[in-house]
Amino acid sequence: MRSLPLPLALTARISPVAVLACAGWALTSGPLTSAQSTDAATTQKPPSPSQSAPSSTAVSKTYASAPAPCAGVAAKTVASLVPGAKAAGKEIPSTDTTLRRTCSWNALKGYDYRWLDVSFELMDSDEAARSSYKERVGDKSGGGAVPGLGDEGYSVVNLATEDKQQTREGTVFARVANALVVVTYNGSDFETQKAPGTDEINKGAIKAAKEAVAALRAGPKS
Repeated sequence: MRSLPLPLALTARISPVAVLACAGWALTSGPLTSAQSTDAATTQKPPSPSQSAPSSTAVSKTYASAPAPCAGVAAKTVASLVPGAKAAGKEIPSTDTTLRRTCSWNALKGYDYRWLDVSFELMDSDEAARSSYKERVGDKSGGGAVPGLGDEGYSVVNLATEDKQQTREGTVFARVANALVVVTYNGSDFETQKAPGTDEINKGAIKAAKEAVAALRAGPKS
């Protein structure tokens, strides 16, 4: 399309503005102004207290950040559960360390292999933590409650076999207010291809979980 000559183009752009300007004058300075102002004054009401001060539904959290996970288990416990592992452990990278932190210890001593993971996870509320705890326990059926472990505690042990090599793994979940403590402990014997006993793995995982829960409770709160 050919461009309009400059004076005509300007006229086309200015005309609507002029119309709007006139209409604006009629609304602000014309005879209707006083009547509209009177109507507005009679119909407008002051805001109610609920409108001027909206209520807050924020939920307070007992724990706002996860503790250092590698300090959650005593060095002597690491030595007994994972012989040959460095007591300092290795923290696993996390996308948000305020919400989730995990430490891992693993070592092969002779033919015996052991692996221990300890995780702290923070939820927005106690109810959210309860829901997550219930869901995870449901996914790991076959275990039982652990009395005295946090507000709620649960442990389960499973045996897996691959290429005739057995691995026994224990998992413990503990909820403390809005926080979850998750411990995984497993082991294998590469000489006999057998796994350590259920009792050994279960007791080891629970011991680590109790120390992690104590570390959480001893740490800073919101």
